[in-house]
Amino acid sequence: MASFNKVILIGNLVADPELKQTQSGIAVTSFSIAVSRKFNRDNSQQQTDFFNIVCWRSTAEFVTKYFSKGKSILICGSLQTRTWTDQQGQKRYITEVVADEVSFVERKSDNAGAGVPPMMSAEPAPYSNASKDTDFEEMATDEDLPF
Repeated sequence: MASFNKVILIGNLVADPELKQTQSGIAVTSFSIAVSRKFNRDNSQQQTDFFNIVCWRSTAEFVTKYFSKGKSILICGSLQTRTWTDQQGQKRYITEVVADEVSFVERKSDNAGAGVPPMMSAEPAPYSNASKDTDFEEMATDEDLPF
């Protein structure tokens, strides 16, 4: 049976993200974002949902360096549910989004500085051999297409 687990959210950080390290030295940050949605009964009242987000390694470092409380953020990732038993013996669970990609939502001029990367992904950027002047190579006929 096929399955699919993909979440895309745009919201505002509820608090400043804090970079932490696991015992093995891996960078991690956890934070929440507020995402507004319309209330369906009268289509005028908005409600806010709060989603827990987890970022690992270079994505965690990127988030803690460039984002702060109130900033808009785009998150692409997957849902994960964890369970544990607390100190009182109660079973606890949390559902969170594990971020694979994080990006700015605001315009470039809103970021108030050069050198701010446009997106951080857990995956390496795809290789491109296109020249800096053009992103596309014009093909003379359809026979030249590689597919």
